[in-house]
Amino acid sequence: MSEPLSDSALDQLFRAARTYNGYLDKPVSEAQLHAIWDLVKFGPTSANSLPARIIWCVSDEAKQKLAAFALPANAEKILKAPVTAIIGMDNEFYENLPDLFPHADARAWFVGNDALAHTTAFRNSSLQGGYFILAARALGLDTGAMSGFDNAGVDAAFFTDQPNVKSNFITTLGYGDPASIFDRSPRPDFGRFNRIA
Repeated sequence: MSEPLSDSALDQLFRAARTYNGYLDKPVSEAQLHAIWDLVKFGPTSANSLPARIIWCVSDEAKQKLAAFALPANAEKILKAPVTAIIGMDNEFYENLPDLFPHADARAWFVGNDALAHTTAFRNSSLQGGYFILAARALGLDTGAMSGFDNAGVDAAFFTDQPNVKSNFITTLGYGDPASIFDRSPRPDFGRFNRIA
């Protein structure tokens, strides 16, 4: 049976964790990128759909290409971060379901139903993006998730060989520089946004 995590673990994942705008001059290894994925892949998705497709922009060339499609403030963050990940979504994720979800003919649920496939891809790739942030934090890294970019431009530049894959959001990754964060914004108590029915 699972036990509650320690306060220090909860702090690292949630309470003390922050979204960073800048990073220390400390590299992130390819092994760390693999370690993040090796946690993300275990997060639950509908019918084990796993629609997220991640491009890890590590080279200066890749970061420059991505930054060209971002708002100026975001472009600067991309260029200075050790890594920026594009969290994409495969709208034809269902082609992998015979392998990923062999318990039923789940592929048939989505073939010919583009609206359902898109909704499922968007919802579950967003979930996987959340798992990405938590996995990075669990491994001692920090992130800076953002929208603020030209999705169509990013798709044309990075997913041209996979037209069924579209960008969802991007996130920088590295060892966060405490000088780059703002004071924490308010986090409301339970009663403000919750109701027990």
